[in-house]
Amino acid sequence: MCRLFGMSAGRVRARATFWLLDAPDSLAAQSHREPDGTGLGWFDEDGVAQVRKQAIAAYGDAEFAREAREVCSETFLAHIRFASTGALLERNTHPFELDGRLFAHNGVIEELPALDAHLGEDRSLVKGDTDSERLFALITREIAARDGDVHGGIAAACTWVAQSLPVFALNFVLSTSEGLWVLRYPSTHDLFMLERAPGAPLAHASSLGTRVRSAQAAEHPLVVVASERMDADPGWQELTSGELVHVGHTLAISRHQILAGPPARLLTLADLSAKAQASQTPAKHTSEHT
Repeated sequence: MCRLFGMSAGRVRARATFWLLDAPDSLAAQSHREPDGTGLGWFDEDGVAQVRKQAIAAYGDAEFAREAREVCSETFLAHIRFASTGALLERNTHPFELDGRLFAHNGVIEELPALDAHLGEDRSLVKGDTDSERLFALITREIAARDGDVHGGIAAACTWVAQSLPVFALNFVLSTSEGLWVLRYPSTHDLFMLERAPGAPLAHASSLGTRVRSAQAAEHPLVVVASERMDADPGWQELTSGELVHVGHTLAISRHQILAGPPARLLTLADLSAKAQASQTPAKHTSEHT
């Protein structure tokens, strides 16, 4: 199953080191197949979005994700892809960037020709083949139609999708240089948030072997969003389905219910193709938080 990770340090440019995948002989890596792509996004000192990503079509490509990458930013976004739609190419690998925003998604939307028709000329924003990038293009269009209102754009786009298309899951993280926008919908997949007070260096690890380290977390608060609890901290909160969460540049958190009830055409795992089923099924693993 695809994994999402987002982190905000507020107004502080935090330094963090990411290993998107663990070593190939690790306990985490032994428990399931290799992901289809990995990506990391952040913002430079001028607030310009930066993305480093790689489709994994061969063992050598996976080395990209196992190298330590030290970056400095107010916000970070990472994604591990198990492909449901689109070839194993860099253009289909998350995160995506449009209008200075970064986006990563976990889920499945079907009837893409109908979504393309709804996008109209804005279909040109989409460079790859995925449902995820199409969703991001729709969100981007709706934000622009509302003079930059990110909340309103997300609500409009996701409401149309939930009412009009078959949906398995719409979990996503959208990042700007000043904060995060997070949605879990419906309750198909988990999504968690941790408001982390200063006190100890950050040392998070996922069951896939993704690791994040930040010594600055000993002095500064952070807000972390992830597809799974990445350590034993009791403060991890499971997000509510349909609730759009915004983490602002002061780390203030707001929550607004934008989607009530399930999608009009809710998909089950049995409705998906074999490839999509494999991408949306949590891997069985044995792991420990470190």
